[in-house]
Amino acid sequence: MEARAPAPAPERRGDNAIHPLVISTSTSTSHRSSSLTRSHQPFKRWIPWLIPSFLVVNIIVFVVTMYVNNCPKNSSSCFARFLGRFSFQRLKENPLIGPSSATLLKMGGLYYSNVVKRHQGWRLVTCIWLHGGVVHILANMLSLLFIGIRLEQEFGFVRIGLLYLISGLGGSVMSALFLQGSISVGASGALFGLLGAMLSELITNWTIYVNKFAALFTLVFIVVVNLAVGILPHVDNFAHIGGFISGFLLGFVFLIRPQFGWVSRKHASLGYPPGSVRRKHKKYQYILWIMAAFLLISGFTVGLVMLFRGVDANKHCSWCHYLSCVPTSKWSCKAQSSFCTVIQTANRLNLTCDSSGTTKIYSLSNTTESQINELCYQLCT
Repeated sequence: MEARAPAPAPERRGDNAIHPLVISTSTSTSHRSSSLTRSHQPFKRWIPWLIPSFLVVNIIVFVVTMYVNNCPKNSSSCFARFLGRFSFQRLKENPLIGPSSATLLKMGGLYYSNVVKRHQGWRLVTCIWLHGGVVHILANMLSLLFIGIRLEQEFGFVRIGLLYLISGLGGSVMSALFLQGSISVGASGALFGLLGAMLSELITNWTIYVNKFAALFTLVFIVVVNLAVGILPHVDNFAHIGGFISGFLLGFVFLIRPQFGWVSRKHASLGYPPGSVRRKHKKYQYILWIMAAFLLISGFTVGLVMLFRGVDANKHCSWCHYLSCVPTSKWSCKAQSSFCTVIQTANRLNLTCDSSGTTKIYSLSNTTESQINELCYQLCT
């Protein structure tokens, strides 16, 4: 369902440190050589703090979501009821062991109708920090630690933070364009963005790696496997695809490295040949940077314009729905959202399921929110 394992960090030439040749055994020379060795680290390594902070924020948001959900108050049946107001919805309603769909919507889940018709564009970002259950958040946070910390060590918190957020937004936009009858939550789009950035980083910095093809094959294999898992029901593969494409393009823009030969020349000590590489980057790196930036800006512009104009992308791509779910005899790909339009009069409750359009009238008065949620769930499922 999620990107569960990182690609092994491809080996770079040597250890990326340029060590000057020691030509004297005197104390002063040895001291100078040692000093140069310590300072000649061509690629700085950062101490990761942003990715662990993202992990903490996601966990806190999930705890708050469960507090707001308050299953014993709003539902007649709960799972792990001994947890009190932190108990979960029944497994038939939420097999991921988490809150109700209504709570996720209230907390900022991505839902097409709210984004377009009610002008709540902020949901494209807030949904990245929400998770559907314990299983969901565990899978995502483990992936975030394995993939994100390595990238933040290599490239710093600014670039990786922007990459994470923009990729998450890209996943949300594609999800809203194609999945318009169900709610979407989770950091999957952002995580697939990090995975896509690892792949483009390997491509654009091709000259500084050894074992290039083994690393490329491993990354491609991991991406294909995780996207293939996304065709199962109840998995938002459009968020995965949108996040991956965004991260892949961002990798060419944010994660570009100078040539290894240029770094060697820059850090060469006096009295040693500087090498023949004069340009900081190769021509193909500049070309990839320009192309990726153009495609990224164009893609986001077109996607956002289509979304806020209410375009249903499925009408322009009749087969695209198979990218997120392939129906079989074992499962159905029909959306099972439980969101309703409510019209309450003195002694009548009119509910319309947003995903199916089914309408039912109940002879009820003074209904509570929990009763409405229960009736809506029954109507939609």
